[in-house]
Amino acid sequence: MQAHARVVIVGGGCVGAGILYGLAKRGWTDVALLERTQLTAGSTWHAAGLIPSYARNINVGRMIKKTIEIYEGLEAETGQPVGWHKCGQLRIANSRDRLDEFKSYMSVADVQGMRAHLLTPAEARELCPLLDNDHMLGALYHPDDGHIAPADVTHAMAKGARDLGSKVYLNTEVTGFRRTPGGEWLVQTNKGDITCEHVICATGNYARQTGALLGLEIPAIPILHQYWITEAVPEIVERKKQGRPEMPILRDEGFEGYLREEGDGLMFGPYERTANLKLFAEDGVPAWFGADLVEEDFEAVSWNWEQALQLVPALGRVGIKANVRGPFQMTADELPLMGPAWGLPNVWLAEGVPGGILWGGTIGYYLSERIVEGGNSLDTSDLDPRRFGDYANKAWTREKVREAWGTHAEQKYPGQDMPAARPQKTAPSYARLTELGAVWGVLNGWEMPNWFAPKGVEAKDQYSWRWTPKGNFVAEEVLAVRNAVGLVEMTPMTKFEVSGPNAAAWLDRILANRLPAVGKATLTHHLTAAGGVQAEYMVARLQEDFFYLISTPRAERWNFDDLAKLLPADGSVSLKNVTSERGCFTVVGPKARDVLQPLTEIDLSNAQSPWFSVKTGGVALASDVRLLRVNYEGELGWELYHPMAYQRQLLDALLREGEKHGMRLVGLHALESLRLEKSYRAMYRDMNPELNALESGLERFIRLDKGDFVGRDAVLKYKARNDQRRSVTLKIETDGASTLASEGLYLDGELVGRITSGGYGYALGHDVALALLPERFSKPGTKLDVAILGEWKTAEVIADSPYDPANDRPRM
Repeated sequence: MQAHARVVIVGGGCVGAGILYGLAKRGWTDVALLERTQLTAGSTWHAAGLIPSYARNINVGRMIKKTIEIYEGLEAETGQPVGWHKCGQLRIANSRDRLDEFKSYMSVADVQGMRAHLLTPAEARELCPLLDNDHMLGALYHPDDGHIAPADVTHAMAKGARDLGSKVYLNTEVTGFRRTPGGEWLVQTNKGDITCEHVICATGNYARQTGALLGLEIPAIPILHQYWITEAVPEIVERKKQGRPEMPILRDEGFEGYLREEGDGLMFGPYERTANLKLFAEDGVPAWFGADLVEEDFEAVSWNWEQALQLVPALGRVGIKANVRGPFQMTADELPLMGPAWGLPNVWLAEGVPGGILWGGTIGYYLSERIVEGGNSLDTSDLDPRRFGDYANKAWTREKVREAWGTHAEQKYPGQDMPAARPQKTAPSYARLTELGAVWGVLNGWEMPNWFAPKGVEAKDQYSWRWTPKGNFVAEEVLAVRNAVGLVEMTPMTKFEVSGPNAAAWLDRILANRLPAVGKATLTHHLTAAGGVQAEYMVARLQEDFFYLISTPRAERWNFDDLAKLLPADGSVSLKNVTSERGCFTVVGPKARDVLQPLTEIDLSNAQSPWFSVKTGGVALASDVRLLRVNYEGELGWELYHPMAYQRQLLDALLREGEKHGMRLVGLHALESLRLEKSYRAMYRDMNPELNALESGLERFIRLDKGDFVGRDAVLKYKARNDQRRSVTLKIETDGASTLASEGLYLDGELVGRITSGGYGYALGHDVALALLPERFSKPGTKLDVAILGEWKTAEVIADSPYDPANDRPRM
């Protein structure tokens, strides 16, 4: 085995081969793939090989599209057959909610570039005559989906990479990793050591073991899944004699599984529910396990079989030829962990991949792009391994993986918070707010109120694709903020402290806005080299060389890792994560000053505490409270960042004083409406690493004249373009359902843009959305068409900040 390589890939399944191929196609061929046994030996060889493109998430859908594109060209390029069957996929809707889901998806599919059709029951039966379902309301059909031979496609990508000069070493087990004094990685194996610049882990069922060698706890655990293959089915044999095409892969929520042709028979893969779900190798894959299967478990899916036999009678008229039951990786959100490993330079993860055949091609493409080009051409944030924080320990992962796979086929709703492994992280306010009707959601492991149920109303969330009665209570919370005062529990916000003699100069080179003066705060962004938005921070300057940074809860591990990897080696800058040390309450609304002033000796007048000012002092019995006169709601208000130990008494004091002024507890759902009415952009939705900061409408926060900073050249280059896209605000008159995100915008039937986020503006009485449009369509008054649950609505471009456009109210 060679002693040096630019990149070492650990793992020879479909994902590892895809990365090897992706790097080779980008010109990086000094790459060695190390596989402990043989290619495909883990989960790849026994996979069902399905390629389903359905995903309401715009980025996930686009990534799957890339997999299909890569696989369809492999055979011609490499001469290696891949067994690609482009038979399509048919999903049956038996309920209004499922049909609503499909209707909502149709416009998103157009934005993703995926072909999709909403079919009538008669059209569905024509495509799949074996289906005998009298209850279906409709069906979703993807004609470009299909299935592929897992081993063949893996070997094709490996061959394509080897033909370009990459190396594959079999029977080579990695036993350790060590950082060299020069900053390279020494990979230890049973065949000797190999030194490299980059390490990529794609070890499938071994992810937790590989991670442990690097000091990482990988939030993934294998689950067991099984499918059966039948003897020849007469109807399929007859179809082939007639030269008819293969029937589409069938998914019916009635039996919660998939059914497809396999030779002259059928393959049936039912999904186990949580109670019956078995995990695999929680404590490590056994030494004896390789290209092996485990014993079938019919009892775990007996109900699926009973339902399937009723809906597809042909399945019960033939014998069973084989059962295949084996492990594959699963994460809490059923998405891979693809991207940088936290705390380790030049270590990359491609682990926790639930369906390596589906993801192998696209992970190979986009991870190689990230490594070689320094960034991605589309937003891969949903897959970044750092989206999970240190709360994602083994116990949490075990429960969430069981829940994720055990509810895989169940109806899911926008914004749904699943119940397993909760509550996990709670602020001291949790018990008191629960008494007061909090309906809890979860952010970064923290419990955070979604909305508050009044007395007599069940404190349980209401999920639907349509409006539900909770909207009336959310409206009351919004109007309380607009007309009186609200209290928002914001403890989950990510909080860092940056200090040291070089802190200001260091931050100034990273952030796109000017740093604030002492006692002031400002909103600023950490851009990518390509000009996208990597992070958004509210930066408060507490002392000349002491800064307090606040960002979205989701980004705690992510942002800390990005900043930590940029710290100077001389120790002149200190970065500290204080997220769990400080809680936050936002007191916001026209009467916010009336509530707060009696509780503090700090002068909260405009003269002494103007907009975007920062003061530190006591509030009620709480000491060392950082009062930032900023908020996400667009009203007079303060964010109170306090030591966590004081939180319970501080809450009680605020509630007592607030009662005099009609204060209302306010949850995340109201906060979303409030920020949309102000056209405030949200991280990972309206701004992200893919979109240039100018596309996201952040001009006023980008100081191109302040000197060099990360991404400045890319922003200048985009500014000079004559085909710019703009983030705009839309007004949409809706009834019964609201826009969500990623819906297409049309002009005279032509797709011209997409919504990035949206919802109901309770103070305005209509939907408000943020959208991406070409500059020529971005002028106020432009009218476009958007489909909401299949019904066409008019979306009108309006000026930003439809509520209080002059920003007079925050300055009150």
